[in-house]
Amino acid sequence: MLKSLKLGVTALALSALAGQAMAQDNSITVGAIYLDAQGFYAGVRKGVQVGGTELGKDVQIIETNAGGDVGKEASFIDRLISAGVQAIILSAVSPDGSVRAIKRANEAGIPVVCYNTCINDKDMKEYVYAYAVGDPFTFGYKIGEVAAADFVKAGKTEPKIGILNCEFVDVCVQRRLGFEKALGEKVPGFKIVANQEATILDKAISTGEKIITANPDIDALWGESGGAALGAAKAIRNTNNIGKISAYGSDMTTEIAQEIVSGDVMRGTVDVSGQALGKLALQQALNAIEKKPQGEMIVPNPIDLYTTSEQAKAWLETHTDGLP
Repeated sequence: MLKSLKLGVTALALSALAGQAMAQDNSITVGAIYLDAQGFYAGVRKGVQVGGTELGKDVQIIETNAGGDVGKEASFIDRLISAGVQAIILSAVSPDGSVRAIKRANEAGIPVVCYNTCINDKDMKEYVYAYAVGDPFTFGYKIGEVAAADFVKAGKTEPKIGILNCEFVDVCVQRRLGFEKALGEKVPGFKIVANQEATILDKAISTGEKIITANPDIDALWGESGGAALGAAKAIRNTNNIGKISAYGSDMTTEIAQEIVSGDVMRGTVDVSGQALGKLALQQALNAIEKKPQGEMIVPNPIDLYTTSEQAKAWLETHTDGLP
C-alpha cells in the first residue's frame, strides 16, 4: 500500500532546521509543499528528497502536506519566508486562492516553482519561476483514445460514461477536456451521464456505486486521479459488473497496476511519474537559486500510458516501494 503523507513542521522547527542547513557550506534549503495525501504526492516527495543527491547538491528540504487547504498552505509559505529558504516548490491548492501567499514569497525574493498544479496564468507569469507539469489536456486525451478504441471495437457508437473527478483543481478540468476531445473524434455519440467529485478512495467507491445504480446501462467509469481510478474499479467489482462496465484510470499506483494485471475491469491508466515530477521541480528550484535564465514557463514532464499486463508488471518490478 502507498504511504499517506503525514507531514507537519512547527515554526520553531522550521527556524531551527533552516538555520542548521544554512550554516553548512554549500547547502541549499528548499521548502516543499504537497497538495494532499494521495500516493502520487508520496512519489513526488521521494523525487524531491533524492533529486538533490542525484544532482550532486546538498539540499535540505523543509516540507509539509497542505491537505488541500489554502489557509494551511499560506501559513506554511509564511513560515518558509520567515525561515529564509532559498526556494519553494509546491502544487498549488487553488488557482486564485494560492496567489497571495505565492506573491509574498516572490516579494521576499524567494523563487517559487509550481508542479502539477499552479495559480492562474496571469499571476503565474508574474510570481512563479517555472511550472513543471505533464500537460493535462494531453494526459486526458491519451486515456480517452484508449477508451474510444475499446468502444469502437465493441461497436458502441453511443457509449455512456461516468466520471469521478478532481475538478476542484483546474488540471483535472483540462484532463476531462482532453478525454472528451479524444472520445469525440472516434465516438461522437458518447454521453457523460455523471461527473461527480470523488478523488479520495472511499468516496470514489461509494460515488461510483451510486452512478452505476442510477445508470444501469452505463458502459464505463473514468477516474481523473489515482484514488478516483481505483474507486471506479472497486465500484464495478462491488456491484457485480465485471465484464459489463470498464474502468479507465489516471495516475499509476501499486493497486492500479494490479488491476491492470488482472485485466477484467481496468483497461488502462495514464500517468505522470510523481518521482520524475519531484526531481524536475527541484531542478527548476535549483536553477532559480543559481540565477539561471528563466526560459519557458512551462517545463514538460513525460506522460506514460499503461494498457497491458506486461507494462503493469514491469511497473511493479521497478516500483517495489509502491511510490509512483
